[in-house]
Parts: sequence; structure tokens; C-alpha cells
Amino acid sequence: MAGITDLPFRVICREMGAGIVYSEMVSAEALIRDQKRTLTLLATEPRERPVAFQIFGSRPASMAEAARILSERDIDIIDINMGCPVPKVLKSGSGSALLRAPGLAREIMEAVVTASAKPVTVKIRLGWDAKNIVAEELARSAEQAGIAAITVHGRTRVQGFSGSADWSMIGKVKRSVAIPVIGNGDVRSGADARRMLDETGCDGVMIGRAIQGNPWIFREAAAFLRTGAPSPPPSIEERRTVMLRHLNDVISLLSENVGVREMRKHLCWYTKGLTGGAEFRERVNHLEALDAVISEITTFFEAQAVHRPEPVV
Repeated sequence: MAGITDLPFRVICREMGAGIVYSEMVSAEALIRDQKRTLTLLATEPRERPVAFQIFGSRPASMAEAARILSERDIDIIDINMGCPVPKVLKSGSGSALLRAPGLAREIMEAVVTASAKPVTVKIRLGWDAKNIVAEELARSAEQAGIAAITVHGRTRVQGFSGSADWSMIGKVKRSVAIPVIGNGDVRSGADARRMLDETGCDGVMIGRAIQGNPWIFREAAAFLRTGAPSPPPSIEERRTVMLRHLNDVISLLSENVGVREMRKHLCWYTKGLTGGAEFRERVNHLEALDAVISEITTFFEAQAVHRPEPVV
């Protein structure tokens, strides 16, 4: 979730009921070279814990050194990302490119486990494409390498985020190993979370893209798993409060100029489906100053108070 699960948003998700939160992906090569932008990604605080920090790379020695550096920080888990399908990551031989190099993937896992003082987990996809499904094989390698848990996204790299996630394959991975398996893919509601657990037998559910503008999904999922019914949706006032808090926290972390730009996507997601949302998104995407953004948010939510929220394009 590069550019999404920064520290302020992780804290919000934890408060909404997420059992554990994950950092943005951190490049092992950038981390061991102390690149300024990467060091910014390492910000953390007690309110978000337990927190897992994701690393990606294709060189076992670099991944091991990155794990050593991270495991000295106040985090709880180091997660190896072998599922990212983004071309920029694939070009370096990282992310889901490792699905085509099972030997190297295992070498990386062993190196990270050996170097880390914290538990190590890994996230994978089913395989590179439908003809090369390697999830069960890779899960067994992960278990043998000392990986503490594995997250399986139910699509191949070629699928990207198209089509539907194959939850049956997540179930097959679960039955092939003794370590915990976390299911991921197409969980968009509390009912989906319940269904994934029931259909796959997995030990946990990871929610990814559905959190965009909707940290309340964790509250909904927790309520559904506990009672069989979702929690009430957030009120308009709660949406406004969370948006403003998120905005101010990002500004505090990154500075006004950078923070306003980083928050544009979040502000767009938060207003998806609300009356006048399209117009709001058009306006806010051109604003540079914090005061102007706050004024736009205030005006937008004042209008919501006189219109019942209804789905709009």
C-alpha cells in the first residue's frame, strides 16, 4: 500500500479495530543506503502497535541487512513483500517477480529470518500466471525457512487486481502448511471477512484496497465477526473529523507542501459516494495551502448536513 499506509493512517486503522497494521513498502537497497525519503517511511509510534514493516528487494544480503536495521526499531514484525505486481518493483527482480524464482525467494527468506530479531512473515500471490501456480510450494519453503506466517493474495501477478481472487487456492495453501495463513483479496466488508474465514479456514484476513477512504471497515469487520451484523456506518460528522485529523497529522509528519499533495488521494477516497464528491475532488486536487484545503472540507461537510448522503459518481 505504497503512499497509503503511512503512520497517521495506520494509527487511525488501529483505532478502528485493525488487529495489526502494515507499513508502506520499504526498499531494502534504499534503507541500507540511508536514503532520506526511505527514512521518513520508518516513522512509528506506540499507538499503532502491533505494526509490521514491509521490505522488498531481490538481493539476500541487502534484505538481511535491511531486516537487521529494522529489527532494532520499535516494531513487531518484518514482512517480506513477494506479491507486489507494480512494474517498477518487478524491474528490480523484487515483489511478485520472485514468484518466478523460487530458489532465490527461499534464499531471501532464510537470510531475513537469520538476520532479524523480530518474527518474519511473507506475502505472496498464487503465482506469476495461471500456468505457473507456486503458492503451495512457496508456502512450504517459507515454513522450512522459519517464516512465522504467510499472507496469500488470491490472484496471480498477471491478473494484477483484475478478475476475482481465488479463495479456494488460499484454502489449499492453508492445508499445506502448519504456520498461520492470512487470506487476502476481495475483502470489501465485514461479511466478506467472515466468508473468507469460513471458506478458506485461514487464520486471519488482510484488508488492502478496501481501506482507501474507509478505515471504518475494520470496525465493521470486527463487529460482524463478533455478532454476525455490521456496525453502523460512520456519521457525516465522524467522516469530517477523521479527514481533518488525518490531514493535520500528515502535515505534522511531512510539512505543509508535501503533506497537502500526499493527502489529495485520501481526501478523494474519503468523499467517494457523498453528494457533491466529484466537484469537491476536482477543486481539492488543485489546492496547495493547508488553510484552503481545510476551508474546502468545511464547506463540503456543511453541505452534507442538509443533504442525505447518497451514492454518486
